[in-house]
Amino acid sequence: MTLKERMFYLIEKEGLNPNQFYTISGLGNGYLNNVGESFRKPTIEKIQKNFPHWNMDWILYEKGEPTIDLPKDNIENLEAVPLNQSFIINVPLVNQYAQAGYICGFQDAAYIATLPTIPFIIDHEAKGNYVAFEVRGDSMNDGTEESYLEGDRLLCREIAPYLWAESKLHIRKWDFVIVHEGGILVKRIIDHNVENHTITIHSLNDMYPDRVIDLAEVKQIFNVIELQRPRRR
Repeated sequence: MTLKERMFYLIEKEGLNPNQFYTISGLGNGYLNNVGESFRKPTIEKIQKNFPHWNMDWILYEKGEPTIDLPKDNIENLEAVPLNQSFIINVPLVNQYAQAGYICGFQDAAYIATLPTIPFIIDHEAKGNYVAFEVRGDSMNDGTEESYLEGDRLLCREIAPYLWAESKLHIRKWDFVIVHEGGILVKRIIDHNVENHTITIHSLNDMYPDRVIDLAEVKQIFNVIELQRPRRR
C-alpha cells in the first residue's frame, strides 16, 4: 500500500469521508490527492493531535498495526468530543491578502494546504467543503446588525456547481461568498436567472449599486454559515 492508500484506509476505518477528515485534522481540502510517500512535520503533528490512536509508524513506513491502544485517560478525552452536541471544525482561512492567490489556486491541494486554519464551533456534523473568508471593504456594512465588517471571518460551505447551474439558489435564506474571476465577493443575491445563467448581487451599503454577473465567470459559490468578529475598540 502507498502512503495515500494507508491514509484512506484509516479514514474509512474511522467511519469518515475525506472531507470530514480534512475538517477534523485541519489539513486542506484535497490534501491527500497529491501526497507523495512522506509527510512534513506539521502534517504529522496535526494527524497525531486529532487521531492519536493512529499508528504513525504504520502510516509512514507500514510497520506494526494501523492503530494503537491508548491509555485510558486519552480514550476518555476522545469520547468527550463533541461536547453538548457541538462540533469544533478547523477550516482553511482565506484572509484579505490571500484572496488573489485563492482565485488561481483553489483547486490546487498543495496551495490549500499552505493556508492557515481557523476553528469554528458548529451545532451539526460538518459535511461538504468548508472554507473561511475574511471580509474586505465596507460594501456589506450599512450600520445595522446584519452588516459584515472588514476583518470579519465567515465560515462558508460550498454549493456544488451543478446546483447553481441547473436550479435556483436559496437566495432568501443565505448570504453568499462568490469566487468570481475578478475577485472574492461577499454579497446578497437578489435574483438568479437559471435560463440566462446570471445572478444579480446586492450590497447592504447603498453606495454600491446592484450588479448582474454571468455565472460563466464564477468559480465557486458558498453559503455564509457563521461569523467570527475580532474584538474592536
